[in-house]
Amino acid sequence: MKPQSAPSVILVGVDLGLPHFDAELEELGLLAQTAGLQPVARITCKRKAPDAALFVGSGKADEIRSLAQMHGAVEVLFDQALSPAQQRNLERYLELPVNDRTLLILEIFAQRARSHEGKLQVELAKLQYLSTRLVRRWSHLERQRGGIGTRGGPGETQIELDRRMIGDAIKRTKERLQKVKRQRNTQRRQRERREAFTISLVGYTNAGKSTLFNALVKARAYAADQLFATLDTTTRQLYLSEAQRSVSLSDTVGFIRDLPHGLVDAFQATLQEAVDADLLLHVVDGSNPAYPEQIEQVQRVLAEIGADHIPQLLVFNKMDALDESLRPTAESDSYELAGREHRRVFVSALTGSGLGVLRSVLGEIVAKESDQMSPASTVELT
Repeated sequence: MKPQSAPSVILVGVDLGLPHFDAELEELGLLAQTAGLQPVARITCKRKAPDAALFVGSGKADEIRSLAQMHGAVEVLFDQALSPAQQRNLERYLELPVNDRTLLILEIFAQRARSHEGKLQVELAKLQYLSTRLVRRWSHLERQRGGIGTRGGPGETQIELDRRMIGDAIKRTKERLQKVKRQRNTQRRQRERREAFTISLVGYTNAGKSTLFNALVKARAYAADQLFATLDTTTRQLYLSEAQRSVSLSDTVGFIRDLPHGLVDAFQATLQEAVDADLLLHVVDGSNPAYPEQIEQVQRVLAEIGADHIPQLLVFNKMDALDESLRPTAESDSYELAGREHRRVFVSALTGSGLGVLRSVLGEIVAKESDQMSPASTVELT
């Protein structure tokens, strides 16, 4: 049987004069492909401010409609977040489904979540997103009805019913997540009683965190050359001979530009691994020319979750993907981050290059800790 082709989509980006505008819509294209869609055309425009009704204005909307008809596209994806009204107006104008970057990321997370906690977190984020877009799209929530008080009294409109159903679903999901969070806190307290030194891998999505994690602890966590390959936190023990002790190493979800706030909030339990860590292993795709912007985005999310005070060791990964003339001659050096010098190590998790140096540096850091572990903020990496 002939394999079914991926649904074709048009990518749209609007340059509003903000920094780091992705003129090639490269990242949106990767997100679309990760979600199982096939970009067939890309269109960008400049505006001082979004059009209140159509975000892009009627002229550009006409251009998008013609492009979609020409390529047989079945959906239009915007690189920026759309308001519920703009999304609804665009769908009527283009006569096609219209979605934005936020929903695209949510859809990818929904596809990738494997653990019970991950699924709950995605469900909560999607429900919070949908609660602002009550336009009779959520008939699947009908299945969650049941019990007293779900039918609605006389005169209650469908949108009020939808709003109440989503509100109830959000409440239930939050309660279930709180239970998971309590379980995680119990596990953390047990680790603290064992005086475990905890290290969390953080970084921009597709920087190679899971590949590095697997290389360090000989694990089999899922790793792939795609965005958001890993959503669920995986923790393993890593023995460091230099420190003559084991540490707890956790692989966490990757960050991305304009990560939806709902996801940051919903993934608080997972990201708590980073907040509670003694050290952050900040993995950077050193072969990506945009790595300074990606570092900045990661720093932004770390600040948002309250983890920006934790010491960081920068690991510049994918050195094998660089042209030989561009590869660093030193195995490690320092890198300025927010006005402070941080230790940096160059590695290739794929080939194993530099991993010995990374282990040695980690061993040095952990060895500096006394048997009675001092607060994480006292660890110096300069």
